This record gives sequence, structure tokens and C-alpha cells, in this order.
Amino acid sequence: MKRRRILRALRRRMRRQTTRVRSVLLRRFFLPRRKGRAAVLRYAAVLDGQTVNLHARMPHWVRPEEGARIELRRRGRRLATAAKVYADHDGGVVMDAAILLGQDVSGLPLTPGRWKIRLRLSRGLRRRTLPLLLVDLPVPYGGPTRPMEASAATGARYRLGRSVTGSARVTFSPPQPSAEVVRVHVTHSQIEVTFRVVGGEPEAPWAEFVASGRCLEVDVDRFDGGLWQVSVPLHLMAPRRDHAEQWDLVLCSDNLRDMRLGRRLHDVRNPGRVFAFRQTAVTPVGRYPMLVLPRYTPAGNFRIQCSPMTEAA
Repeated sequence: MKRRRILRALRRRMRRQTTRVRSVLLRRFFLPRRKGRAAVLRYAAVLDGQTVNLHARMPHWVRPEEGARIELRRRGRRLATAAKVYADHDGGVVMDAAILLGQDVSGLPLTPGRWKIRLRLSRGLRRRTLPLLLVDLPVPYGGPTRPMEASAATGARYRLGRSVTGSARVTFSPPQPSAEVVRVHVTHSQIEVTFRVVGGEPEAPWAEFVASGRCLEVDVDRFDGGLWQVSVPLHLMAPRRDHAEQWDLVLCSDNLRDMRLGRRLHDVRNPGRVFAFRQTAVTPVGRYPMLVLPRYTPAGNFRIQCSPMTEAA
């Protein structure tokens, strides 16, 4: 364990040093030499997990009436979308673009890997291609929300980066299989959890409600719209001791790894507070009264807390 911690610390230190060296090279060498021949990005970010928003300052020779489009290139493939070039309030020329990514959401159908971002200008018969310089990488902002790390619709990940010379690029990573909670319903006899599976299709799935030293295996039902549902009688989850028991819900199948149900495809920093549930008092058949509280952990994992009424009092 100690050796692994040392290796991780060394890797972090090397990444920081590499980032500093690349930043110095970019600002002192590449940027001064490319500034007149490239558009400099003033703003670049991936919003909602799947839309790249760009705002760039154009070189002095670009005119506002020029046609423009954004091209993404990788290994001979080219994908294009519209961009807008116009005069700014200070008399300069700027460019705006919003690039929707992902074939499943009617965006550009990227394949996994790094894609170069270029600006294609046209005026009459004249055609020019400009690189987009990303001087400063996007910085996460503070507050109750954070940048979306993945598409809420598909789970795919798009990250903005830059080459050694500063050219902007976007990296597409396919979604990792995950089980995302959609709805939770607690009655006086059972708890029902509806969820969807992102990044895979489970074969012959079943679910396990797991607590310390206990495991309840239940069937999974398929519904329209790609939804699944599991339910379990609450009397089987009643605490056996005089303190609360925490139940995790795990989806198992013949073809995918076991996945804890949760809610991770969002931009909320504190899912336990924002996606909070009401605590419900129930009396299972043949059991003492208890309190049932579904909740999310800081990591976004779904958990059900079952407490005896005496503990709550």
C-alpha cells in the first residue's frame, strides 16, 4: 500500500511538471509564432456533457462577412458543423460555435479517440483553414453545480484538450456501463426502484439488495423506453439489530460487470442533498415499526437506510 501511494504521488508530480513545461513552451514559443495565423479561443467548454461551446478571437485579416464552419478531423475523417463570424463591439472579429456531439442525440458521430478542431473560412472562391489555439484549459467552477463529466443521455465522455503547439482538440471516450436510478417509490409493504442501463444491454439480469452479512436476490422486470424495475418486500429488509442497516442495490447479469445502482450523470456536487428523499415510517408484517430512508452517497451510489423506530426516537 505504501509503495502504491508513493508511485501515485510520483505520477501526479510528473504530470504537474509536464503540464508546466508544456505551458511555458506554448506561451513563450508556439503562441507568439502562431498568433497571426490562428484563431485564439477566449472561451472553450463542454456544456451539458455533449455540447462544445467555442468563442474565439480572429486574426486581423478575417472579415465579418466570411462564411465559417467548424471541422473535426481524425485519421482522414472530417465532420463539420456551422459557426458564426461577426464583428465584436470593440471592432474586432470573433467566432462563436456550439457543436453537438453524439449520433444518439443527432450530433456529430464521433468515434473514440482524439479529434482535431479547425475553423474553415470561405469568401467567394477563397477557402482557408485556421487552427484554434487553446491557451488556457477549462477550469472547473465553484458552486452547487459542476461541469458535466459525461452526457446525461448516453454516458459518453467528451473532454477538451490541446496539442503541444496549443491546437484545440476534443477526446471522445465511449460510455462505461452503469445503472442509473430514474424513480424510487416506497409503500408500506415494499420499495420499488426504476432504473436505466447506460453503455450496455444486460443479458438475463437480476438484482441483489446487499447489507452487512445479508443479501436478497430479486428479479428484474423490463419496461418500455429502456427502463428496468426491481422491488423487494420491506419485511425482508428490517434491521436485525438495534441500529440502522445500509442496503446497496447491485445489478448483475451474464454479460456485464456487477454495477451498483446510483445517479451519476448529472452536474450536482452534492447528490445526497439535492436528490433527497423523504423518510417513511412503515410497519412490515410480523415486524416492529421502522424508518426507511433512500439516499445517495457523495459518490452518487444509491443506498437504502432501514432504522428501528426506537433508534430514531
